[in-house]
Order: sequence, then C-alpha cells, then structure tokens
Amino acid sequence: MLGLLYEFADTLRHHGRKRHMTADHALGRRGEDIAHRHLQRAGIVVVARNYRMSSGAGEIDLIGWEKETLVFVEVKSRHTDEYGAPDRTIGPQKQFSALRAAREYARHAEVPWENVRFDVVNVVFTTPPSVVHFRDAFNSSAV
Repeated sequence: MLGLLYEFADTLRHHGRKRHMTADHALGRRGEDIAHRHLQRAGIVVVARNYRMSSGAGEIDLIGWEKETLVFVEVKSRHTDEYGAPDRTIGPQKQFSALRAAREYARHAEVPWENVRFDVVNVVFTTPPSVVHFRDAFNSSAV
C-alpha cells in the first residue's frame, strides 16, 4: 500500500517538474527520488541532494551516511535498458568531476578521505521501476 502511495506521489511530482524542466531532466529527478528511498531502505541516511561545487564544476546527486562512511551516489536513470545499463555512461570525465566535488564536500564536512565511498544507483523505468545499487562503484583515490 505504501509503495502505491510513493508511486502516486512520484507521478504527481514528475508531471509538475515536466512543466518547468526538460523531459530528460525531470526523468533524472524522478530517478533520484526513487534512488533516495531505495538508499534509505538500505540504511543510508541521505543528507544532501544535487550538491554542486562552489565553482559549479561538479555535482553529486545524493550524499549520505552509512555508519561512519560518507557515501557519494551517482544516479543514472533511463526509460529502458535496451542499449545497456544506465551506469555505462559514467566515463572517466564524470568520475573525475564527481571525485572533485566529493573532495570539496568532504573537506568542508571535515571527513577523512578514508571514510568516503562512491556508489552508483541505476533506475530503469519498467513497471515497477528497476533499481540496482552498486556499492563502491569506483575508486576514490583517483584525485
């Protein structure tokens, strides 16, 4: 029952977002909503969404805590996985950008870099949406 309420709320928010966002941007935000709930159910406390560096150069979709670990999450959403899993689009440039933004956030939050992890959540809009969470998806020592 609660799942149906969340799905209904997602649909309403999505339609509202489509009025002032591109369709792809609205779909990405809907994927972030779904990923946010998925992470909460997995025990990760989400503390920030869409964090941008002060320079505007990099962005992190979701940031959360899992015990003593600060988790930076990239969310990739697609209508279908016909052309492969959504996370396949995360290349070296995106990883570098995410690492830079994460460094800035961790520095401001005074979190040691050893307590940082990068996850990826794929959301494919099947019925119901398919969510796959990849823990420790890429190396945090690249920057």
